[in-house]
Amino acid sequence: MINPTKLFMLFITCLPLCFNAVADEEQSTTSSLATKIQITRDKCSGISDSMSDMKRLAGINTAVTGVGTVTGGVALASGAIKNKMDTLIDPIEQELQDMINKQETKHIYVKVDASELGATETLDFSIDVDQAYTTYQSTSKKLGDIRTGTLATSAITDTAGTIIATKNHINDDLQQRINDCIAAINDLHNTRLRARTENTAAPSELAQSEVIERMCFDWKNVDLSVINKRGTGAAISSGAGAAMAVAGTITSASANSNSVRTNNTPEGKDKEKNLNTASNILAGGTTVASGVATIFNATQISAIKKIVAVADKCEEALK
Repeated sequence: MINPTKLFMLFITCLPLCFNAVADEEQSTTSSLATKIQITRDKCSGISDSMSDMKRLAGINTAVTGVGTVTGGVALASGAIKNKMDTLIDPIEQELQDMINKQETKHIYVKVDASELGATETLDFSIDVDQAYTTYQSTSKKLGDIRTGTLATSAITDTAGTIIATKNHINDDLQQRINDCIAAINDLHNTRLRARTENTAAPSELAQSEVIERMCFDWKNVDLSVINKRGTGAAISSGAGAAMAVAGTITSASANSNSVRTNNTPEGKDKEKNLNTASNILAGGTTVASGVATIFNATQISAIKKIVAVADKCEEALK
């Protein structure tokens, strides 16, 4: 038979422990919601700054590849004009050589009937073939130098664009931070529902957690893969532009070298023509590739801006 005195003493001894257990359980629930709010604040803060850095780099890269597009276009235009100049040089060069061989004057006298222009008399022109040849050659040489220089600039800018685009990705660290933020938001939601059901959280904590969930909800719908896909596209396009620009620079410099330009043999003429054609094709390819990279960078900025807006909205609620 149990001694009543001992039973009473046992009850008295356990009573404080029971009260403490109930109090601890209530405190634990209340503290749990407050803790979850703090954890969410820790996990979701600072992401906006990291994304803003990416947006800044994408903006820089857009400008860099934009320069590559412009210089590639200038190279292409210079090459096209140079081709036209070279078509003028060939007959003059042949005429000059014929005159030298015949030891004739280096002037050609041309009569033009200008009646269709409203003039009543015939106009006489004296063309100094040697001077015209020198002028055309000088202009062609300058245009070739411009093409070579602008292609070299495109090579530099597109190489820089490739490096920037390769680095401007959602790396594993940032991806993990975003994943942790989303997990914290989900955990906060579950804790808030439990605390409300059990009526163990202060109204202010419930209201605060609800606002945080609502303001951070868009994190669940963010597609981060878009940023990396566009960054990869920019890197590939810039890399292709850089490769073609380097090849074009070398080809253009060779086409415009004195050894090639002064080789008036049929083989030499063909070589110069082929090198100029290849240079112009490479200039066109550089322009297109740089333009595509610029588009990728611009669309990457747009994607990053959307994610920054989500991060800013969430972090504002966590202050």
